[in-house]
Amino acid sequence: MQKGSNLLSLLCLLLLNACSVGSKIRRDAQQQVLQQPVMAPAHVGISIMDAATGEYLYNYQGDKYFVPASNTKLFTCYAALRYLGDSLIALRYVDKGKGVVEVEGNADPTFLLSEYAFQPAYLFLKQQNKILLSSTNWKEPALGAGWAWDDYTSDYMPERSVLPIYGNLAQFQKNTAGIATIPTGILPAQLIPADGKFFITRSLGSDSFYTVPANKPFQQSTMPFRVGTADHLAKLLADTLHTTVESTLFRLERWPDVVTIKSQPTDSVLSTMMHRSDNFFAEQLLLMVSNERFAVMNTKMVIDSLLNNDVSFLPQKPKWVDGSGLSRYNLFTPQDFIAVLQAMKSGYDWKRITAILPTGNEGTLSGLYTNYAGRIYAKTGTLSNHVALSGYLLTRKGKTLIFSVLVNAHQRSASEVRKTIEKFLTGLIDKY
Repeated sequence: MQKGSNLLSLLCLLLLNACSVGSKIRRDAQQQVLQQPVMAPAHVGISIMDAATGEYLYNYQGDKYFVPASNTKLFTCYAALRYLGDSLIALRYVDKGKGVVEVEGNADPTFLLSEYAFQPAYLFLKQQNKILLSSTNWKEPALGAGWAWDDYTSDYMPERSVLPIYGNLAQFQKNTAGIATIPTGILPAQLIPADGKFFITRSLGSDSFYTVPANKPFQQSTMPFRVGTADHLAKLLADTLHTTVESTLFRLERWPDVVTIKSQPTDSVLSTMMHRSDNFFAEQLLLMVSNERFAVMNTKMVIDSLLNNDVSFLPQKPKWVDGSGLSRYNLFTPQDFIAVLQAMKSGYDWKRITAILPTGNEGTLSGLYTNYAGRIYAKTGTLSNHVALSGYLLTRKGKTLIFSVLVNAHQRSASEVRKTIEKFLTGLIDKY
């Protein structure tokens, strides 16, 4: 009887302590976030969970829907962890003999990127006499649903494709001869102004780059090029490889004679995606998941499957439409992010997670949480008038908290909103 009484007393004590902590967090959230002038017109959602117990310590509109911006990448990351293995597959091919190969692209975003010096797919393709390039597994438009059409010249919104080249970005750099370009062959149609003062742009829906007079000398710029048709992709690849590339309509079935070439360690690409919030990496990685699951690249198909199976545990079913969060059609709740972060923590090695997510004063958290490296691991999210942050807090009392703070429709600067959230979260780390 005494033993049962002691157990009941302990449970009551733990419950009272949780209630006490929850009350204190509620007070802090009210004073430091919700009552702050910067948040006055905004739609705000906050959820805090104790990772050890799975109990919510605080919820404010945690079950309401928000535009999450790049917090969407947490779901893409979870899908990649589940399906892309230790290393990305760059491409699949069948050797037809005499230096002829049938090749199927696999959406690898790192192909020919200078930051990835090891390029096994390039080395393989470079050795071939003739490449028959298939894109029959591509079932997507180049741009995502709900993306801002007038961002088509912005380097954060490259077009998606079955076999990206140089991140689907054209690089222009001034040199003694005029302008050097990567890929080669993409040159501005107009002559360079004699005074050297100009910028480069292009028309919507074309690869017609041209110069426009400006007030300062041109040095360099980066801009998405139009991926275009399968024939256009084959030409770009041929110009890069200096070998024959033809687009074909064959479908590469997954028979034993199909060979895969791997490129980069998956976690290194996920870390880059999260640290710089790389939209292109996120979009292509989700398409890679689709190709592994269904042998076709289709964003809606893979998202529907993930929602109905892999993340069916979510407390509220989100409206999820892309891999990056560029789309304002995305709608998630704070509790959805808590749930997927909890699944990541319980399903994967903690060191792996903390290597993928940026910590204080790192990546997109640079300049924030400067004295809290190793105490916060989180993903930022920013669109005009929207700010998001979701991740893990390691408190000074030894607790691990999972949090999500989503702010929509604010009317102040994003930095003011971030600083307000920072004060609240660092308080949680210090006190709880």
